[in-house]
Amino acid sequence: MSLEIAGLTFAYPDGSVALHGVDLSVAEGERVALLGPNGAGKTTLVLHLNGILHGGAGTVDVGGLRVDAADRARLAEIRRRVGIVFQDPDDQLFMPSVAEDVAFGPANLGLRGAELQARVDEALEAVDMAAHRDQVPQHLSFGQRRRVAVATVLAMRPSLLVLDEPSSNLDPASRRELAEILQRLPVTVLMVTHDLPYALQLCSRAVILDDGRIVADAPTPELLADEELLKAHRLELPFGFSPVAR
Repeated sequence: MSLEIAGLTFAYPDGSVALHGVDLSVAEGERVALLGPNGAGKTTLVLHLNGILHGGAGTVDVGGLRVDAADRARLAEIRRRVGIVFQDPDDQLFMPSVAEDVAFGPANLGLRGAELQARVDEALEAVDMAAHRDQVPQHLSFGQRRRVAVATVLAMRPSLLVLDEPSSNLDPASRRELAEILQRLPVTVLMVTHDLPYALQLCSRAVILDDGRIVADAPTPELLADEELLKAHRLELPFGFSPVAR
């Protein structure tokens, strides 16, 4: 099992409860879309996967390893296993060149020389950005920066790739290019998105989180074909789009 969440509960310091006993299992190699309206608890849930948020009831296990914020050595391994690609790529790109950004994480693990170079090459090839290795990240297009952000995470060789709204602010060509890259990655994926067609394209299973609770869990085409379910949780397909017709 790649990811096992059991009874996860979390409240913020002001007393607002963001998660109400969430249970979720994601098998190795599975691709799951995490859907839900704004304020549903999706980001709160994701930030528990690598111990950024903690302190409530319940447990999170990644590849059989329990997330424990008090165990610094274990937390470092968890953060290697769980790669989170945030919505804004500029949150992850801060070095003078693309290659240096991609090398940053593995270098912090102690990799040097040819081994580090191989990690960088592997990650940039995976996202079709090898030709841009010496460029300044801020000089790239938004879509290219998002691909480099994915590469910075892939360089750590995670067992779970978490994508936060990967299609947001992308033009149609960049959206398609990113989808093609993500489809061929040999990694377990949890994708947080409001883009329901993207969820259908990339994830065979979808889960709806609303008000801190899992309210639906089904094959993506089946879930998106349930108009009443989508409406009840403020999720909408684009006009004229039919998940059944695909």
